Amino acid sequence: MSGATAGAILVTGAAGFAGSHLIDLLSRDQVPVAAWDLPGNSPPFEAPHTTWDEVDLLDAAAVGRAVARLRPSVVYHCAGAAHVGRSWERTVSTFATNVRGTHHLFEALRLAGVRTRVVVPSSAMIYRLANEPLTEEHPLVPDSPYGLSKLAQELLATRASADGLEVMIARAFNHIGPRQDASFAAASFSQQIAGIETGRLAPELVVGNLDARRDLTDVRDVVRAYRMILERGRPGRPYNVCSGRAISIRELLDRLVAEARVRIRVRVDPARYRPHDLPLLLGSPQRIREELGWTPRFSLEQTLADLLAYWRQLEAGRTQSV
Repeated sequence: MSGATAGAILVTGAAGFAGSHLIDLLSRDQVPVAAWDLPGNSPPFEAPHTTWDEVDLLDAAAVGRAVARLRPSVVYHCAGAAHVGRSWERTVSTFATNVRGTHHLFEALRLAGVRTRVVVPSSAMIYRLANEPLTEEHPLVPDSPYGLSKLAQELLATRASADGLEVMIARAFNHIGPRQDASFAAASFSQQIAGIETGRLAPELVVGNLDARRDLTDVRDVVRAYRMILERGRPGRPYNVCSGRAISIRELLDRLVAEARVRIRVRVDPARYRPHDLPLLLGSPQRIREELGWTPRFSLEQTLADLLAYWRQLEAGRTQSV
C-alpha cells in the first residue's frame, strides 16, 4: 500500500470530504497521486493513478519516513478536524490534528530537504464576525476552537516558508456536496429526506438554527480552486474560496424539502444549535477571481440535486441490505 511513485502529488486526508473530490480531480489529470489516510481505513475507494498509504499525521516518525520515501512534487494538505461545532467538545483533538499534524508534515518536509509547493486549506472561521463580505485583509479574530486551530495552522505555514517551502493558503468558506458528513446541515437535511422517502424515518425533519446565512460553494469547485491556487497563486498570500453570495439555512432547507417525494414536517430542535453560531458568514471572491481566474461552475440547484441523489443512493443500498 506504500508503493507510490517518488515525486508523486501528495494528498493528505484523501478519504475525507474535500480530499476525495480532489482525488477525483487529480486522477483525471493522469498523474501519479499518493493518497494518505488514517491507519485501518485504506484504501477507501479506487481511483486511477492513485496509490493509498496509511499515515497517521500525529505520528511524527511515521510522517517523516513516509515523506522521505515519497519526496512529493507538491502537497495538498487536506487532512484535518473540520467540524466547528464539535470543536467546543473536542478541543484537544481539534488542535492536535490541525496544528500538531500540520507541524509534523512541515517538519518532515524540512528534514527530508524537500522543496515543494504546499496548499493548506484554511478557513473563513479565522475572521472576526462582520455584517459585510469578508476580504483577505479583514481582521483575524477566531471565535471558536476550530477557527483558532486554523489560524495556528496558517502561522505554521508562514514559518515553513522560511524553510524553503512555497506554502499557499486557501481560506475556504462553507462548501457542500456529495459525500459530506451528515453532521453538517445540508447533508443532514438530505440524509433525513432520503430516509423519510423510504419509510425508514418518520416524516419529520429535525433541524437546528435556520436563521444563519452562509456563503456556500460546491466542493467540486472548491478543490478546483485549491489546484488553481497551487499552480498560479502567490506563496504566503491567502485566497478566499467562496461564492460571494449568502443563503439562509431556512432557504436551503426549503429548496431540499421541495424536492422530496413525500410530505415532510419540519421541527426545530434547540439542542442542534451550535455555540456562538454566526448569523452571517459571507466572503469576497474578488482576489481569487481577478488574480487566478477562478469562479464557481456548479449552481446551487445542481449541488443540492447531486447531494440529495447521493443520500438517496446510500439509502437504497441500506434498504437492499436489510
